[in-house]
Amino acid sequence: MSHIKKIILGLSTALSLTVAGCGENQSSENQTSNSHQNTVSVSEPAVAQDESRLGNRADTFTHFITRDGHQLKDGEQIFRFAGIHAPELHRIENDAKGSCKADARGWGQYFQWPTADEQENWIKALVRTGHKAMRVYVLSIEHESDIACERETHILKPLTPDGMPRFNEAAMVVYDRMIALSNEHGLRLILPFIDHWHWWGGREQLAGFYGETKDDFYDVNSKTYQAYLHIIKTVLNRKNTFTGRLYKDEKAIMAWETGNELKETTEAFLAKTAAYIKSIDPQHLVIDGTYTKINQYALDDDNVDIISNHYYSNVGNNNPEQVLKDLKTINGKKPYMVGEFGLLSAAELNDIMQAAVHAEYNGAKAVGAFIWGFRGHRHDGGFYWHKEWTGHYSYHLPGFKEGDANEELPIINVTRLAQAQMAGFDKIQPLPIPEAPLLRDIKDATKINWLGAPTGQSYKVERATASTGPWQVIAQGVSDGKNEYDPSVDSVFTDAENLVTGTTYYYRVTAFNETGHSVPSNIQSFVAK
Repeated sequence: MSHIKKIILGLSTALSLTVAGCGENQSSENQTSNSHQNTVSVSEPAVAQDESRLGNRADTFTHFITRDGHQLKDGEQIFRFAGIHAPELHRIENDAKGSCKADARGWGQYFQWPTADEQENWIKALVRTGHKAMRVYVLSIEHESDIACERETHILKPLTPDGMPRFNEAAMVVYDRMIALSNEHGLRLILPFIDHWHWWGGREQLAGFYGETKDDFYDVNSKTYQAYLHIIKTVLNRKNTFTGRLYKDEKAIMAWETGNELKETTEAFLAKTAAYIKSIDPQHLVIDGTYTKINQYALDDDNVDIISNHYYSNVGNNNPEQVLKDLKTINGKKPYMVGEFGLLSAAELNDIMQAAVHAEYNGAKAVGAFIWGFRGHRHDGGFYWHKEWTGHYSYHLPGFKEGDANEELPIINVTRLAQAQMAGFDKIQPLPIPEAPLLRDIKDATKINWLGAPTGQSYKVERATASTGPWQVIAQGVSDGKNEYDPSVDSVFTDAENLVTGTTYYYRVTAFNETGHSVPSNIQSFVAK
């Protein structure tokens, strides 16, 4: 075992012990369709998101991220990043409900739009655990089973056979809010347009609007490709309902990606797409959204700023050697990032991440790397979760003992170490003291739930018979990190004591992590029956 691996696995054990002990916005066929907190300091309890303030806060960012040879720059500073890939900051799958049998794809999940509290909590969790940038997943496209599966998508079919796709305004407001919150809290976003795959609706579903095949997506003379360009144009020119800025003027957006894993990209497709993006939005970077190979024509195209690859075992490149191999192919012509890798042991992931941090060819290193994948807190307690076909689960920040079988803490520490190294440190930096959790309404002592603190790892629960106290500690070391949390049957905490009927009980919760503890949460009460 290498020295670095010992640091990561050893710190994970220590942390585990610590936790245990303590478009324009118009409604038309060609545009948008209407379908059916302040950063909280340690001395303040977290409050529900006040969305009206998002457009009135000072901008976090001074510069757009730019390309300088093989490097990315934030002004004059070199910009590098590492983290746990958070694909669903704008649309969340509810795995606790299982799969939808009405979806003929045999996979279809139940999706919902995240609440404002959820989105802000997730973005805070990312930023406060060292994430400087984040790549999210694609815009979803309407599928015939959506109604039966109780879900909505971002992109809707045209009203006429020859029309252009429409946008779901409710979905795009959530997308607006993701960008506004990222701007407020300091997270740069990488935003891919369309998926090669059909999981969220992709090129196949877009082509289906026009009676074409999924392969027609890559044909620059097809109706499907024209619809793709229309989507790009509408997105770049959309006015954010929170910030009042067009997307093409949002500094929180680091880069546009042509799509997710567009592995059949052709030279004509990339050249026309990248030039089209730059003709509308010259301020943002463009990423070639293919994977498994480095396209020479992407290296030669000045409209393409970043080269990306994804590493997975099923395509034969999920190894640390791939980093140097790709850097040699690129030969310093463009910045290089590992957009996704994962579904391996902590030791194997560390080997790849360390290669992403340190591997160098002719002075060029990878600018960033993301391990798949993150899920965040639920609005009313616990975490969302996802189980991959390999048996691996999503990771919950900042890491919990319940994730030991999934190597959650060691894998999160792989990214924390990489973030520290990219920032010039030789060891993982401490987490910030957590803000207070947000205690939800209590109707039953068996279901006491709270929106967890973004960097909280355990909680102290207190009870009183008056809102001013005195307070009795009734539980310590409570965790909300359970995997496969099901809100229909689970709760974060149950007060199992015999309570006196007719008495009003008051509760508050304090968050703890490796660094310290928050102030108590807001107070909630109920009358025992």
